[in-house]
Amino acid sequence: MILEDALTRPAVLAPVLFIIGYVLYQLFRPSGLPNVPIVGAKPAEWFPLIRAKWRNTKDMKTATEVAYSQYRDQTVILPIAGAQNFVMLPAKHLQWLVDQPDSELDLHHQVLESLQLDFTVMDPQLIYKPIHQKLISTVLTRETGNLVPALLDETRFSVDKLWGTDTDNWTEICVYDVMRRIIGQATNRVFVGLPLCRNKDLLDAGIAYAQDVPVSSTALRFTPRLLRPLAALLVTLPNRIHTRKFYSILRPEIERRLREYDARRADPETKAADKEPNDFLQWSLKQAKTSGDPYLAKPETLAGRILLLNFASIHTSSFAITHAILDLAASKQENFDELRAEISAVLKEHGGEWNKRALAAMEKLDSVMRESQRLNSFVTVATSRTVVNKNGVDTPDGVHIAKGTVVCAPSYPVFHDPAVYPEPEEFKPFRFAEKRAQPSSNTDQKGEKESSYVERARQAFATTSPEYCAFGHGRHACPGRFFASSELKLMLAYIIMNYDIQIQEKRPENFWFGINRIPPMKATIKVRRRKESV
Repeated sequence: MILEDALTRPAVLAPVLFIIGYVLYQLFRPSGLPNVPIVGAKPAEWFPLIRAKWRNTKDMKTATEVAYSQYRDQTVILPIAGAQNFVMLPAKHLQWLVDQPDSELDLHHQVLESLQLDFTVMDPQLIYKPIHQKLISTVLTRETGNLVPALLDETRFSVDKLWGTDTDNWTEICVYDVMRRIIGQATNRVFVGLPLCRNKDLLDAGIAYAQDVPVSSTALRFTPRLLRPLAALLVTLPNRIHTRKFYSILRPEIERRLREYDARRADPETKAADKEPNDFLQWSLKQAKTSGDPYLAKPETLAGRILLLNFASIHTSSFAITHAILDLAASKQENFDELRAEISAVLKEHGGEWNKRALAAMEKLDSVMRESQRLNSFVTVATSRTVVNKNGVDTPDGVHIAKGTVVCAPSYPVFHDPAVYPEPEEFKPFRFAEKRAQPSSNTDQKGEKESSYVERARQAFATTSPEYCAFGHGRHACPGRFFASSELKLMLAYIIMNYDIQIQEKRPENFWFGINRIPPMKATIKVRRRKESV
C-alpha cells in the first residue's frame, strides 16, 4: 500500500521512471563497436559488454594478458568499468596507431574524457589553449642542461632534510611520501624558483590537487553523463579549494614579475642589467606577453599553467623514483657498488661536476630507471586515441571503428613478454646498459650497419619505441620526458652516492587502480647517511 501510494506521486514516479529508462537504455542501446572478440566475456551470455566490464576491472592484469596472448594478432574490445569500451589493436599495429593524423585519431579528446578536464580543471580554457606544451617540448628541453645545478641544489637540500644525515643509525622512511615531497620541491625549483619551491603550503596545495584530479575524474566517469555537471559541483570541491590556495600563494610573485617585465620593456637601457629568472613561470610570462592575448597574461592563467604542470609531473615522477628505489632495495648490494663505481668514474671524468653530459654518460644508472619503468610502468594500455573522423577509421587488418570509439594498443603485456624481454619478471638493473655495450646488429635501408650512437640511443631511458611505451610513443610521446629523465637520474644518483639502503628480502607489490599500476604507497625502507658522501 505504501509503495503504491508513493508511485502515484509525480515527485517519486518521475525519478523512478528516469532510472528505469536509463538502465534499459544502457542495456539495449547499440554499442557502435566492431564485431570482434570481447575480452572478459563468456560464450552466449547475456549483456556480455557489461559483465565483461566488471570482470576486467576486478582483474586488469589478467584482462590485458588475455587480450595480448589469446588474441595476439586480432583487434579486440576491452571493456573497463568507469571508462569507455576500448578497442585494442594488436601490438603490431601500434606504429600505425601513433602515425594517424589528429583529424583521424585524437589524443587530446581522449585525455579530456579520461580526466574529465571540463570539470576537474577550474579554468578549462587552460586545456583548450595548451600553449605551455610548446614550452615543454622546446624551452624546457633546451634548458635542461642549464637547470642541472639548480636541480642538484634542491635535491641536496630536500634529500638531506627528509632522509636525514645520521651516519650511525638506520632511519625508516616511507618511500613514496618522502619522494613525492622531494620531487615536488625539485620540480617546482624549475617551475617557480626559490623561495616558492620550498613553500610548504604551495607544495601541499599542488600535491593535493594532483591527487584530486584522478579521484574526482573517476567519480565523474561513473556518473551518468547528464548528471555530471550537477555531480561535479560536489565532487570537484577539493579541486576548487586547492586551486584557490595554490593561486593565492603564487599570485604575488606573478604580479611582481609582470611589473618587472613591463618596467624592463618601458626602460630597456636602465633595466638591461636586470637578470630574469630562468624558470617555467618566467618563460610562460614572456610567451603570454609576446602573444598579445590579455587572457594568457592574467595572473590566474599563469598560475593555472603552473598548477597543471604540478599535476602532470608530480605523480608520474614520484611513482617512477619510488619504483626504482624499491627495486634496488630488493636487489643485491653488488648493484649499489657497481652504480657507485660508475657515478664516481663519470664525475671524475667531468671534473667532479654534475651536468647534463655527466648524467648522459651514466649508462648503468640510466638502465636502472628504464628497467624499473619496464617492470612497473603506470601505463598498461598504450597510446589511447579517440576516433574523431565522422566516417570512422579502418585499421590495417580491415576492422572499421566508428567515431567516438577509444582505440589503444597493449603495453603491460609487451613489457612482460619473454620474446621481447628475456626473463621479463626479473628486475635486471643493467639490462639496457648491456644492450648498449653490444655491437650493432641492425642495418639501415642501404644495408649498412647503423652507427653505434643510434643503436645505443635506442636503449636510453627517455627513448620510446613500440616495445617501450612508458612515455607513450610517436609525436605525442611525453614532451617533458628528457627533463624528467635528467631530474630522476640526478636524484637517484645523489641518493646512491650519499646513502646506504638496507637490502630487503622481498619487494612490496604494486597494486592496480583501474587500468593503472600504482606503487605500494606505504612501503618503507631503512636508510643511513654514508660517511663518504659527495
